[in-house]
Amino acid sequence: MTDMKKMRRKVVVASVVGSMMEWYDFFLYAVIAALILNKQYFPTDAPFISNLMAWGSVAVAFISRPLGGVIFGHFGDRVGRKGMLMLTLVIMGGSTVLMGLLPTYEQIGMLAPVLLVSLRVLQGIGLGGEWGGAVLMTYEYAEKNKRCFYSGLTQMGLALGMFLASGTIGLLSMLLSEQAFLAWGWRIPFLASSILVVVGWYIRTSVMETPEFQKAQDKEKNKQAKSKAPLVELFANHKKRILAAFLARGIGGVGFNIMATYVIAFLTQIMNVPKESALIAVNIGTIFMSIMIPIAGWLGDRFGLMRVFIIACILEGLCAFPIFYLIMHSGGNLVLLCGGIVIYLGFIHGIVSSLNPSMFSSLFPTTVRYTGISLTFQGGSMIFSGMTPMIALTLVQMNDNQPWYLCFYMLVIGLMSAAAAYWIMKDQARETRESASADDFEAVHSSTA
Repeated sequence: MTDMKKMRRKVVVASVVGSMMEWYDFFLYAVIAALILNKQYFPTDAPFISNLMAWGSVAVAFISRPLGGVIFGHFGDRVGRKGMLMLTLVIMGGSTVLMGLLPTYEQIGMLAPVLLVSLRVLQGIGLGGEWGGAVLMTYEYAEKNKRCFYSGLTQMGLALGMFLASGTIGLLSMLLSEQAFLAWGWRIPFLASSILVVVGWYIRTSVMETPEFQKAQDKEKNKQAKSKAPLVELFANHKKRILAAFLARGIGGVGFNIMATYVIAFLTQIMNVPKESALIAVNIGTIFMSIMIPIAGWLGDRFGLMRVFIIACILEGLCAFPIFYLIMHSGGNLVLLCGGIVIYLGFIHGIVSSLNPSMFSSLFPTTVRYTGISLTFQGGSMIFSGMTPMIALTLVQMNDNQPWYLCFYMLVIGLMSAAAAYWIMKDQARETRESASADDFEAVHSSTA
């Protein structure tokens, strides 16, 4: 028991730190897109078009994330979770470092955005495989009554990665002149990813394969074969849950990408807030999100995963209106900006984010779980996260730079996610009843045989 507790702690540290590094790479690009890439890699005479192209390159990774989820999910279900995590770390880190070395449009013309988008695709593939593996390492090691708490801790990597990315850029923008930051300073955080890869690799080498996966391998040896084609089995037996999971992912992807990435462009370009203030507000929001994640995990274990998740989805949709009202009437006051973003991103979204891993993991059996959670989470991210900055940009533009169309969009997505989660809750309850009835029938049949 003591050895298991020690390994569980190692798994949590490895998953959180490794996940933080992967999300750092991923969000670093998104933060820079609003400040640098639109000018240096997608220059046009119309700022709106440059911004749209830059956000489009952000969305490309969300399109490739499901591909990474399917590829690494297949081998993660067939070979094991740990090996896939090591490989995704190298893919993410390597593509990020290459971005830091990439010449601009002014230097090599159209080749610059082509190479940049290609590296962004690799980032998406790497992250698509990373998230599922990191989540399952904690979920499958955890005690059953603490799975929300332990698997949710992985999401601290998301919050910490965002904080590290925006914090590093914010610090450099304060230390360097505007000219130096635009010329070469923005490249430093990308190149620094090489250090993070080494640290993450060292930490993850000490972690063993999960007990549940090892049990699945033992069953295979006893003729209870694991799936040879997890993706085929997934669609054959779990189609409704796949669709419900896609929809349940909605508000988490939309809410985060609006309040953690798009809001930087909204504050700096529409409200004329200094980029340092915008980055500080987002950084503080992610700090509170990190604090809220373990609390939300405890709430899920204590009061029921799906009940807490449904309430949080509804709140995340409803609160868009008052939060944007506060931001719009803040007059650029940093305290008010931080207050609005902390309430939404830190507290409300923190609950949704914390419960995502356990919710998705609970939907599928061990033999197809890596493929299942990777496909549904990353597929939902492609639909709801990847397109969100461009949708937000367009809706705000249509509303004369007012955010109310965007808020209504967030409300609709929040209610949709809550409805999908409610269906999942009812379906899992039905499955539990049927399983209990089958066990009772087998017990009676055995006793009368």
